[in-house]
Amino acid sequence: MRFSAVIVAAGSGSRAGAETPKQWRDLAGKPVVRWSVEALLGAGAEKIALVVRPEDRATAEAALAGLPRWSLADGGATRSGSVRNGLAAAAGAEAVLIHDAARPFVTAAHVANLLKALETSEGAIPALPVSDTLKRQVGDRIETTPRDGLWRAQTPQAFRLDALNSAYAAWPGDSEPTDDAAVIERAGGRVALTPGDPLLMKLTYPEDFPMAERLAGAARIARIGMGLDAHRFGDGDGVWLCGVKIAHDKCLIGHSDADAGLHALTDAILGAIGEGDIGDHFPPTDPQWKGASSDIFLVHALKLVQAKGGRLANVDVTLVCERPKIKPHRQAMRQRLAELLDLPLDRVSVKATTTEGMGFAGREEGLAAQAVACVEMPV
Repeated sequence: MRFSAVIVAAGSGSRAGAETPKQWRDLAGKPVVRWSVEALLGAGAEKIALVVRPEDRATAEAALAGLPRWSLADGGATRSGSVRNGLAAAAGAEAVLIHDAARPFVTAAHVANLLKALETSEGAIPALPVSDTLKRQVGDRIETTPRDGLWRAQTPQAFRLDALNSAYAAWPGDSEPTDDAAVIERAGGRVALTPGDPLLMKLTYPEDFPMAERLAGAARIARIGMGLDAHRFGDGDGVWLCGVKIAHDKCLIGHSDADAGLHALTDAILGAIGEGDIGDHFPPTDPQWKGASSDIFLVHALKLVQAKGGRLANVDVTLVCERPKIKPHRQAMRQRLAELLDLPLDRVSVKATTTEGMGFAGREEGLAAQAVACVEMPV
């Protein structure tokens, strides 16, 4: 089922006990809101509307830099007003997921369960049965409230978009719904329950953040890809390696600029996310890539990672050749890769070795490159 998403991030987060609203605070090295955006993109969201306060637009743009298929909507005077603004920005899909920015650990499995439930209902919400004994204060007395049939509602909540828009249009203006499922319920629609998850915790109080930091590692997995490329030498005046041109009495022969370092690294990234190899995306039979800069290939692979809700953790390239000598150019190569991949320099490694005169590299008929990339992906 095609779906868009609305992420509500227009609150001040005052109960979290910090000057920075909780949705913009760092969690395991990135803003809280980015966790949800990456996860929903990875689960297949066609577009995401992030609802923010007007004064937070620049903060939101910085928090989501490099991610595709999202837009900003202004927050309303109430949460339901914010949701309605987000629905307008996310129009066009069959279904919509409404999610709180302060629940960072949503996964593709949660989304799949919700969309499955929408096949037979107008709405679906993840929920956990209430397990604690409930007490109600009545005046100066405490009473025990039966917990049978009680559930803790979580987000994201999923709805058929047309049904939710119609239900909001019929909602009375003198009251505020506690969640979006209540809007569907009042309109007579069916809301299904899907399995909740303790990981869908909402960051609310200061003590929630240390727990979330510990959970952050469990919410993502590391995936490793490896790439290997080799090119022959031909007559020329220099070679391109890892985005840097090195003066040499030969060049590398290839359909593009024959940058073996970038080709191997592109394949490593594609391999980590299961997206084939460079030839699948940029066929050597296609004339438009004749002489093309291999920067294009690498950035394309990075965007595929981001579109799946992942992020590149680190890369390592090994160049195999007798000449040209790589060491004088290693730092420039690392800096160029860090720039292309938007990585800190200490997460980019470039090394070189020789084959001590053995094989095609030892005979200086060409050179080879091997690369490894680590990508962090939502579970």
